[in-house]
Amino acid sequence: MRCVFGSLVLGAALATAGLPVFAQQQAWPARPVKLIVPFAPGGFTDVTARILGQKLSQALGQQFVIENKPGAGSTIGSELVAKSPPDGYTLLMVSSTHVISPWLYKNLPYDPVKSFTVVGKLVESPYVLLVHPKVQAKNVQEFIALAKSHPEAIHYASSGNGSAQHLMGGLFVSMTGAPLKHVPYRGSNGAAQDLVAGVVESSFAGVPNALAQVPNGRLKALAVTTGKRAPQLPDVPTLEEAGVKGYDASVWLALLGPAGMPKDIVHKLNAEVGRLMADPETKKALFEAGVEPTPSSPEEMAQYLQQELARWGKVVKDADIRLE
Repeated sequence: MRCVFGSLVLGAALATAGLPVFAQQQAWPARPVKLIVPFAPGGFTDVTARILGQKLSQALGQQFVIENKPGAGSTIGSELVAKSPPDGYTLLMVSSTHVISPWLYKNLPYDPVKSFTVVGKLVESPYVLLVHPKVQAKNVQEFIALAKSHPEAIHYASSGNGSAQHLMGGLFVSMTGAPLKHVPYRGSNGAAQDLVAGVVESSFAGVPNALAQVPNGRLKALAVTTGKRAPQLPDVPTLEEAGVKGYDASVWLALLGPAGMPKDIVHKLNAEVGRLMADPETKKALFEAGVEPTPSSPEEMAQYLQQELARWGKVVKDADIRLE
């Protein structure tokens, strides 16, 4: 009896010996996947994550659960993912803030490049220089002149210290000499609400905020931060066109996982994201969210990540941007 039982066990072991890798490829995702958004709900990154998460859930047959872990310039959520098992079940949606925070926060418990596996780039978008209607400026040059004539009067709201919104404003201050005062919030929603209420005078905000508030006259859009106009706001000039020569900055989103993720999962996920980004329904949803699909291979995004890390490090240094 022992001999027969042992033979059965041995036979089963031999029969499945060559299957683990194949089974892993077929199985993922075999359970829900957590997609960590290191920002508060309702912001630029969160909206895109929810669009993509819903589409991936439908395409791959498992729920992609969005979990918001905001705080400390996106470093709290990023650390959580960096220290998670690299099995493809914990992913991270990062923005440009991912390569800004290392220059502002000392002693980060992770490396912005080495601690992660790059899945690919997702989207890009400009920010929009928005002002409250009480601000007596019809264009960027009038806004700069107003700020200079009232050095303590003009504030700009951001989603937090070290955020891309913070850096967009800091770069503007550095390039124009306009003495804007930075007011950090715990998320872009709070910043947007206080801007509409007139608590703060201006903000470098996402396109969705402009689309929600500019047509009804609650806010004025003076310019966009990229070198080309936003298709959703064709009548709003670029900062370059408005006289701030050389200003060209966008915010991007990318999908990462912990370092050491299996290549087959990375490539499967990258291919699925690329397919979804080309789908007309997804493109329409992203357009309405104010972003443009710009998917890439893992290798292309890894190289871009290094370039952006160096670029924003220079901006932080040249503009002398510090955490308040």
